Amino acid sequence: MVALLTLELHIEHAQSLKDKRQVVRSLKDRLRAHFNVATAELDASGLWNRATVGVVSVSDSRDYLDGLMKNVERQAMRIANNAGAEVADSFVEFL
Repeated sequence: MVALLTLELHIEHAQSLKDKRQVVRSLKDRLRAHFNVATAELDASGLWNRATVGVVSVSDSRDYLDGLMKNVERQAMRIANNAGAEVADSFVEFL
């Protein structure tokens, strides 16, 4: 099984692409380090105050992946809030 968590971020304080990248990079690095998951920015739009981040993990257990993605989502909300952003939307897909 493959689980894909998609996070839609709103970065209110971002005044430049550099501000956006700083928040996104911090989120991705911290999630990778804490949960050992793969992360990537999915939407490379020119908007400074929005970003889409994907988080992926692979396992033979759907229950494990479901619990992992819930924990990742909770931690992502904390990290985003501390960085001056908010998770506007999130959803999980199992492939």
